[in-house]
Amino acid sequence: MRTHDGLRLHVRIDGPRDAEVTVVLAHCWTSDHDAWRYQLRDLRTWFGDAVRVIGYDHRGHGASDECPQDAATIENLGRDLAAVIDTHAPAGDLVLAGHSIGGMTVMALAEHRPELFADRVRGVLFVATSGGSLGRVRLGPRRLGETLGERAKERIPALLATRSRMLSRRQRRRAPVLEAMVARRFLFGDDMRLRDHALAVEGIINTPAASMCGFFEDLMRHDRLEGLHALHGVPVHVLVGERDRLTPPSHARRLARAVPRARLTVAPGAGHMLPLERDELVSTTLIELVERAQATRARRAVPTPTDARIAVR
Repeated sequence: MRTHDGLRLHVRIDGPRDAEVTVVLAHCWTSDHDAWRYQLRDLRTWFGDAVRVIGYDHRGHGASDECPQDAATIENLGRDLAAVIDTHAPAGDLVLAGHSIGGMTVMALAEHRPELFADRVRGVLFVATSGGSLGRVRLGPRRLGETLGERAKERIPALLATRSRMLSRRQRRRAPVLEAMVARRFLFGDDMRLRDHALAVEGIINTPAASMCGFFEDLMRHDRLEGLHALHGVPVHVLVGERDRLTPPSHARRLARAVPRARLTVAPGAGHMLPLERDELVSTTLIELVERAQATRARRAVPTPTDARIAVR
């Protein structure tokens, strides 16, 4: 499908178009739709064809078109998500799940299309994400001081972008020294499966320099906690890893406080890549939101006594 500014988005659809509930999965920065592979498997196993699942690659990621650096913004990601929904899930209830920048994409959608949350969104899952103030996050250990942490946060995307410009993807796959170090040190917590690490490394390698730099700059400007009023009344669950160095638990707590009755779960020992390293937790939470959406829909379908009298007449 095409975005509002003419980019092609790669979209993966599982399930019938007339499903009553559609789950839309928005992945993290420097990744693609396959980062939700375990959740797709579990949703299919649990619901079969009763639920439609849509995954897609953000602009400038995966099999979607590369985008200019100035178009690599969270606001555009929100508009892209709206277009995905309008094109591939124009009717029925919605459950939205966003990981990291994918969660920020859901926040941008709430700003851009608040009526969707009032009329159709029946559940939101925020995974390892933030409502803002990412500029205050330090990657270096506290004992090394804030200067080193700030320098590391700024230099790593720049170094990855430089490798993207100078080396082909094939060359970086042959010797992904920096990409492998970044994935292991900053993305995962205590436990990491090698296949999950390989998937994270592949995502970094496939991310163009413009996406690496453009989205990083916009992440530092991201501030959308005040716009979450559209989610009031929508079931919201926030997940975060105890050892998440990119969007730490303090950010998850602020996010959960911003939405009345939002639930917060902190995964012990986990890092930033919860859909991979804590796949059972993420899948179980997502299934609960879908079941709640189904139950809400079923209650709406039952005639009230007044409706029954009107039907008899």
